[in-house]
Amino acid sequence: MSVLDLIALLVTLAAVFTFINIHYLKLSATIGLMLLALIMSITILGVGTFVPEVKNLARNILAGIDFKEVLLNIMLSFLLFAGALHVDIQKLKEEGLPVGILAFGATLLSTFLVGAITFYLFPLLGFEIDFIYCLLFGALISPTDPIAVLAILKTTNISKNLSIKIEGESLFNDGIGVVVFLTILAIATGGSGEEISAAKVGLLFGQEVIGGIALGLGLGFLGYYLLVIIDNEHTELEVLVSLALVLVGSQVALAYHISGPLAMVVMGLIIGQGNSSETEEGIAGDYVITFWTLIDEALNAILFILIGLQMLVLADAFIERPTLIVAGLLTIPAVLLCRFIGVSIPITLMKFFRSFEKGTIKILTWGGLRGGISVALALSLTAPEFGIDPGITNLIIACTYACVLFSVLVQGMTIKNLIK
Repeated sequence: MSVLDLIALLVTLAAVFTFINIHYLKLSATIGLMLLALIMSITILGVGTFVPEVKNLARNILAGIDFKEVLLNIMLSFLLFAGALHVDIQKLKEEGLPVGILAFGATLLSTFLVGAITFYLFPLLGFEIDFIYCLLFGALISPTDPIAVLAILKTTNISKNLSIKIEGESLFNDGIGVVVFLTILAIATGGSGEEISAAKVGLLFGQEVIGGIALGLGLGFLGYYLLVIIDNEHTELEVLVSLALVLVGSQVALAYHISGPLAMVVMGLIIGQGNSSETEEGIAGDYVITFWTLIDEALNAILFILIGLQMLVLADAFIERPTLIVAGLLTIPAVLLCRFIGVSIPITLMKFFRSFEKGTIKILTWGGLRGGISVALALSLTAPEFGIDPGITNLIIACTYACVLFSVLVQGMTIKNLIK
């Protein structure tokens, strides 16, 4: 199946599922599309029991899609830039301290807590796994997914101060989470931990995080300057400039091994200045905002359809070892507990010198959704060059998928009840 065929199929599914969701289900787009894709996967598996050709065809199509490549190296940059355009940078500056502490502290704390709990949980279910792989799972499941979070928050009446905390944390902590994930992965697959020194960890952190922020600042101010010169006189040029900056920025980040997500977030915040303000006119014209809103909606639809369809890939592993389902179900409350602790400790400490709205911890815990980034990182572990035992990768992928499904479908559908 050619690339064009795959794009045509995914766009068609996105259009059909969006139509069904808008006219019949009337759910949030993220929730409705993933639910429909999940139902489609289960239907294909059911039909495939009697007509194996149907199941095999669907799996062959999915096998042609490198989820990690599609999300992390292609879609993510577009989605993060589009999301950051709408964030109120002035509000973000006001909430910079809690956002920074949550993005760094809560992510790191949750990583080690998840690793510790699962290290004792998995052996009870018959899974023998080293602590380093439990930490690896903690690193990929701890960051909240900005794509899922921003998509759900659009449908709520959450206060601006609390919204900016959740948005800011989710936009920045995935970059931190990826760095932690890559560091632990290097230790896990490099044999002796002696090969990974503190200096190398610091270099990786600096290259990914600081490099990503620096790239985002450079491209952001360049884009801002160009849009000031154009000054809404040539709207098509504004759109092309913004598109070119995202594409170039993504490729530069990929080539020099720096954090593309952080670069796109920083660039989006700079170029989007004023767009979320009711009193200030943004430097990016209406056509730019409309264009990126459409990109955001279309790619979000495709992304969550892909997540729902991953059930086709995981089905055989679940059938072969049903305890994977039990492990996934037990991991859900464990991850939520670690998220609660990871959020509670820094917020409780900050309350000594900063006020927080009532229910902040509860909303941050339940509203910290997981999404495509966690799934992509988990699926990346199957790459042959890592040499990780398939039993371990199946366990990590199954638990990740369970947490993401619960996060989007259950937490996403009930978060409004906490915000009332």
